[in-house]
Amino acid sequence: MKPIKLKLKEEELKALEQLYHQTKDVRLRTRAQIILLNGEQGMVTPSICCIVRMNEVSVQRILHRYQAQGIEGLKDEPRGGRPRKMTAEYLEKLIATVRRRPRALGLNYSIWTLDYVRDYMVKQTGILLSRETIRRHLYKQGITFSRPQHKISSPDPDYEVKKKRSKKPGKS
Repeated sequence: MKPIKLKLKEEELKALEQLYHQTKDVRLRTRAQIILLNGEQGMVTPSICCIVRMNEVSVQRILHRYQAQGIEGLKDEPRGGRPRKMTAEYLEKLIATVRRRPRALGLNYSIWTLDYVRDYMVKQTGILLSRETIRRHLYKQGITFSRPQHKISSPDPDYEVKKKRSKKPGKS
């Protein structure tokens, strides 16, 4: 490839330096550094490669993208991949489900577990998610699962009084 020499204007220099010093994205920072090394210090591709530890083709590609698109060319382009199974609609339905009692939905248990939630949601939506994915999304919404607290109760109105009376005094 033909060597590239960028000529940066004052406002481009300021924008690149600000991007370099303020971004938390390491890849974006490295790309800004490459442009600054070439445009401000006049370094050629092989020298830049040694500093940023990238191969020459990658550095040249970044320089060409900057030349064509400016600072926007340094940002990551959207990547392909499988779409998320957890949609906003699914999450709404999940939250509405766990806020209701299983018995109210016609199920044969009284409390939700992650397995019960997952099985119920598969029947309702046809989408199978892992227990951990469900737990993580519910946690983000402030919903956590814990062990059930078993309480013994009685229909006797004086049960609480009798229960307190029957307890042995504690040691101090």
